[in-house]
Amino acid sequence: MINSKINVTKTFFPPLAEYNEQLQRIWNNEWLTNRGELLLELEEKLMKHLRVSNIIIMNNGTIPLQIALKILGNNGEIITTPFSYVATSAAIVWENCKPVFVDIHREYLTIDETKIEAAITPKTTAILATHVFGNPCNIDAIEVIAKKYNLKVIYDAAHCFGVTYQGRSIFEYGDVSTCSFHATKLFHTGEGGALFCNDEELREKMFYSHNFGHNGPINFHGLGINGKISELQAAMGLAVLPFMDGIVYGRKKAVDFYNKNLDFKKLTGLKLRENTLWNYSYYCVIFETEAILLKVQKALNEEQIFPRRYFYPSLNTINYTNGSKMNISESIASRVLCLPLYKEIEISQVKRIIMIINLNI
Repeated sequence: MINSKINVTKTFFPPLAEYNEQLQRIWNNEWLTNRGELLLELEEKLMKHLRVSNIIIMNNGTIPLQIALKILGNNGEIITTPFSYVATSAAIVWENCKPVFVDIHREYLTIDETKIEAAITPKTTAILATHVFGNPCNIDAIEVIAKKYNLKVIYDAAHCFGVTYQGRSIFEYGDVSTCSFHATKLFHTGEGGALFCNDEELREKMFYSHNFGHNGPINFHGLGINGKISELQAAMGLAVLPFMDGIVYGRKKAVDFYNKNLDFKKLTGLKLRENTLWNYSYYCVIFETEAILLKVQKALNEEQIFPRRYFYPSLNTINYTNGSKMNISESIASRVLCLPLYKEIEISQVKRIIMIINLNI
C-alpha cells in the first residue's frame, strides 16, 4: 500500500542498483571505515561539485560544530542566533562555552548583525551564526565586526549545500563552516556532515581532532574525538551526488508554485539575501498569529499533511541556555511553518496544501 502521508520532507533514495555498485566496491576492498577509498573519492567529488578547496567529511553535522567550538571557543562567550536548530546552541553549551543570543532580522531570519557589537564583552571569543534555510547571514558585516574585535567566526551552514553568495560557495566564508548530510537534507549520506576551513594550520587541527587526535597509527597531535564516517555512508553519498541537479529542479518547481499561489496578503515568506544563489532547501511561511498557524496545521494534519514548526521554540527559551528575551525570534518561531518540499512532491499535492492554507488564514 502506498503511503498517503505528505511529510515536510522525504529522503531521496538513489536507484538501489547504483548504491549496490558502490557497496560492491566496499566488499571488494574489505575496508569499512577509517577514511577508505570511497570516502576519499567522495571528498574529491564534493570539492569539485561545490567549488571549494577543502572538505573534511564527518559522521554528522553537529560534531563539526563541537570540534570548531572546542578549538576556537576557549570556554568563552559565543555570540549566536536564537533562531536555529537546537544543535547550534547545544554544541555551545556542550563545549563549556556560554551562548549569548542576538535577535534576528524579521525578513532574512538570520542573526541581526547590527546588534552583535552591543553583545560583545571581554569574554567573547567567537560568533556562531546560522545561514537560515539556506539564506546567508550578512557575511560582509560579520567579517568586519570579527576583525575589529579579533573574534573567530563559525557558520552553521547545515542547510546550505550548493548555496553560493557573491559568486562563491557559502562554505568559503568564516573561519569554519559546517554542513549537515543528514537524510533530510538536500544532499545526504544517511547520517553525515562536513567541515570547511581555509586556514591550513587550523584545518589540520580540525582534521586530527575528528580522528581521536591521531598523528599516525601510534602518535597523537592532541585531544580528539571520533568524528569519522564509514564507507557505507560514503557509498550513499556517491550514489546520491549524480542526481543533485534533478533534486534541486524538482524542489524548485514546487517552490515556484507555492510562491505563485499562496495568499501572501496574509502570509510572509523568507526574504533571500541579495547576491545569493539559493538551493531550495526549505520552504517556510510566517502566519499573522500563532493561533492561525495552529489552525492551519490542524487542517493540514487532518488531510495527512505534516508540515513542521521549524525552528521552534526560540533557542533562548530552552532552560539550559539561560537566554534573555529575544522579541523577534520568539515571535517568528511561534508563527513559522515549513511546508512539504522534496524532489518527488507532485504539483497536485502542492495544490492541496495551498488550498487548505488559503482557506484557513
